[in-house]
Amino acid sequence: MSDVQTPFDIYRARVVPDWIDFNGHFNAGYYAVVFDLAVYPWFEFLGLTQEHRERHDATTYGLEAHITYERELVLDDPIRVTTQLLNHDEKRTHAIHLMYHGDTDALVATNEFISIHMTRSTRRSSPMTPALLERVARVGAAHARLARPPQVGRVISIRAGRPGLQPPGLARSSDSG
Repeated sequence: MSDVQTPFDIYRARVVPDWIDFNGHFNAGYYAVVFDLAVYPWFEFLGLTQEHRERHDATTYGLEAHITYERELVLDDPIRVTTQLLNHDEKRTHAIHLMYHGDTDALVATNEFISIHMTRSTRRSSPMTPALLERVARVGAAHARLARPPQVGRVISIRAGRPGLQPPGLARSSDSG
């Protein structure tokens, strides 16, 4: 599996002025943009090339994504994004991007996502071709040896019982005026 990078590590960028918000740091929406830009070389690596798309009338759609923000970036900071395949079936891939500061290797953000293989003309899900599915399986086998990032499968919530936080509908007696 010498042609399988573990993890996949190609995408590089720098924070540009348009990505800076009123707080003087990388705007949350642009994390999603960078993760979206990083998905193109990832899909190429998996075999979802332009040639595959045209020959098989295929594409992919995003089904779900979850971003975590670990650290901030500022203007001109270098960005490095790695990708790890977590699971797949005949139609879907489940992966995670990890965004790092390009100089310090500090984890900046993660994007866990599920994509589905589609037929472009029908806009309906469709199984991957046998050759593509075999490639995805090879990548999956190699990536299965990697440690699973702790952000995988995180649930978004506010935990009850923390000081200052109360579950909805449970006002403290001192709060009732």
